[in-house]
Amino acid sequence: MTSQQPELNLFYPLNEFYEEAGIPLPDVSRVEDASVPAPYRSLLVHQRDMTPTVAVAYRRSVQLRVLKHTLRENVFSRQIVLVLEGDEKPVVFGAIKIYLERFPPEAQRLVQAMKQPLGTILQTQGIVHASRPEAYIQVMADEVINGALRLTGRHRLFGRRNVLWSAAQEPLAQVVEILPP
Repeated sequence: MTSQQPELNLFYPLNEFYEEAGIPLPDVSRVEDASVPAPYRSLLVHQRDMTPTVAVAYRRSVQLRVLKHTLRENVFSRQIVLVLEGDEKPVVFGAIKIYLERFPPEAQRLVQAMKQPLGTILQTQGIVHASRPEAYIQVMADEVINGALRLTGRHRLFGRRNVLWSAAQEPLAQVVEILPP
């Protein structure tokens, strides 16, 4: 399972940041949507964007923290944490691969500015899209995940691999999203 075969990798595109750092991937496995436990289920098993879903669940705005990023051939990849406005509590860790050529110029500029989550940009720029989760996952938190989510010890976490599609049925972004306990 390598980044050349993203359709086979449950951890894509986060696996690319691990590979680049020479860090082994954590244990990750697919789970059926019906097996995703509460409260993860309400936050993951849907066809909505994660940013507004988390903002509604926590009743607070969500801010973007970019941990690492790359821009290669008009594809912008970022390893990120979404945090709650005010106390900076991490609510999502993951990675996203954004296909810039499929966005209007202002949205491209906003993505590259790295100040707002993609979900916020899609909403404020009025970009019609659909969120279609491809897989739900469980993952054993490793040092990378624990560090990003401010955790210690062993945690079995849940997440999803999602694709955001344009109105023209082209992928706008591929993302893996992992939630804290």
